[in-house]
Amino acid sequence: MKRCKVVIQPGNREIFASEGDTVMDAIRGSGADFDFPCGGKGRCGKCRVRIVGGADSPSDGEKEFLDEEEIEAGIRLACFTAIHGDMEVRLYEEKKREHKILLAGEERAVFLEPLLKKTYVEVAQPTLHDQSSDWKRLKESLALKVNPGGKFKIRLPVLRSLPETLRESQHRVTVVTEGEEVLGIEGPDTTRTMFGVAFDIGTTTVVGYLMDLLTGKEMSVVSALNPQAKFGADVITRTNFADQEKNGLEILQTAVVEAIDDLVGEAAEKAGIRRTDIYALTMVGNTCMHHLFAGLNPKYIALSPYVPVTGDALSFDAADFRIHINPAGKVFLFPNIAGFVGGDTVAVILATELDRSGDIKLAVDIGTNGEIVLGFGERLVSCSTAAGPAFEGAQISSGMRGAIGAIDHVYFGDQLKYSVIGGVKPEGICGSGLLDVVAGLVRLGIVDANGRILPPDSITNPSARPFLKHIVKNNKANAFLLADQGSTGHGRPIMITQKDVRELQLAKGAISTGIKILMEIYGIRTEDIKEVLLAGAFGNYLDPRSACAIGLLPPELENRIKMVGNAAGSGSKLALLSRSELERASQIAGSVEYVELGAYAGFYDMFVDSLKF
Repeated sequence: MKRCKVVIQPGNREIFASEGDTVMDAIRGSGADFDFPCGGKGRCGKCRVRIVGGADSPSDGEKEFLDEEEIEAGIRLACFTAIHGDMEVRLYEEKKREHKILLAGEERAVFLEPLLKKTYVEVAQPTLHDQSSDWKRLKESLALKVNPGGKFKIRLPVLRSLPETLRESQHRVTVVTEGEEVLGIEGPDTTRTMFGVAFDIGTTTVVGYLMDLLTGKEMSVVSALNPQAKFGADVITRTNFADQEKNGLEILQTAVVEAIDDLVGEAAEKAGIRRTDIYALTMVGNTCMHHLFAGLNPKYIALSPYVPVTGDALSFDAADFRIHINPAGKVFLFPNIAGFVGGDTVAVILATELDRSGDIKLAVDIGTNGEIVLGFGERLVSCSTAAGPAFEGAQISSGMRGAIGAIDHVYFGDQLKYSVIGGVKPEGICGSGLLDVVAGLVRLGIVDANGRILPPDSITNPSARPFLKHIVKNNKANAFLLADQGSTGHGRPIMITQKDVRELQLAKGAISTGIKILMEIYGIRTEDIKEVLLAGAFGNYLDPRSACAIGLLPPELENRIKMVGNAAGSGSKLALLSRSELERASQIAGSVEYVELGAYAGFYDMFVDSLKF
């Protein structure tokens, strides 16, 4: 088979690919940092590259996304383009962008009870009159300090190092335990040093909080984009990649574990501590992220009846993942509620104490996979809505993440105005901006109740007149122009197409339907809901007025909305600081009722009705 030399720029990365491979295959093989939001399925048109030599003419599929000027300039879509000879590929959109990653969340008091314990002991030294084994003498010393009747056990690697550790420390050592298991032995007294990192593994971002386990103080916060995004923007695409691609599961697991290991190092450096001062990590994420981190195949989560491998809280040695912390360190994974309602939702409930509330509350985490919880006290009902990637920008024509260059809010006053993250020329629009645009167009009557962008001569609202000039044609359909090509950073216009409106319609319809079904199951009316808790990055940055204007959230609840930030990360911190909170997380996961929306009688009719603006 013919081998072709492919040079990836910038970076001058050289890779040899087989004839017939796609440019996407070559980019992935080179290790370049480049995303394929739809997983390379040819649905999003976001993998634009510039190609020099070795490529066929563009296919009809590519022409749906590229205009003639782009094609003439050598712009192609990497997932469509096959390699037939040596070529140079320039990553057209490759930029190191600063992304807006939500760090703060709901905070509350917690009783400090670290997941691991340190105990300083002075072990009796052996003599000719007392030839007891090192392990026996250590157990006796531990029993006096920890549990007189304890049946202690010890890891084999720790047992092997025990003789030298005792003697090097003159038999004065600190023992690291979990329950009655000895995880590590240090010398001499290290009981005043004990840190951990609480992680929130999101589909798009990963956030870590370095905590002092002895004081509860937050020492540093670190974050990064989830590197799995280059294999797909949403959990279904990644699930398919894990199951269908060669070594797909291993590739996805390695990507996120290496990112977490890097963040651990960054967090330690920022706080001025050593990696070996870190003893525990907690992990929250949706069920798919949980599985991919643990190396569990999420295949059956995506197939009816949507069953995860496990929903239990899990703990492993950090060394099992090659995460470099203290040799005694452990990783604790939150439990899951169901296949599409995971540990991140459990963490939100834990942080907001929804399980102890005396009032009925609605918690919504809006993202690619929207999770909804309704109730109070001991009865909570939950569901997951397949909102799709509209809010993350993946399937939106000019969509992008919340990064520098993204239009994040749009205002309809006397004229059209918008704000751009970073204050630069716009290069796209993120979810909160899309929500504002469509909400504004609905209020003005430019978009009707069925989601159609109307032609200028059909619009009767006088307030819409200043904006009629923004209605343009795109692929023979109406579109709304936000920024012309001369106003953007990349020289292409930014517009909201009819397809974009439909994508948002489907997403908002799914979430609205989920809320209505949970209310019906609970037997309550909208006015019975005392508070709406919006969690997650999108929920934190959206304009509640826009969300209510299009029916994403019940309009009657607009004044009862509270942003709780990264509540999933806050829940992860609580569990890291207190074993009681981690145990409570398991109780929550086991008690929350899960509703499979697709199996609910009347779901389809309710969904169709919820599509209307």
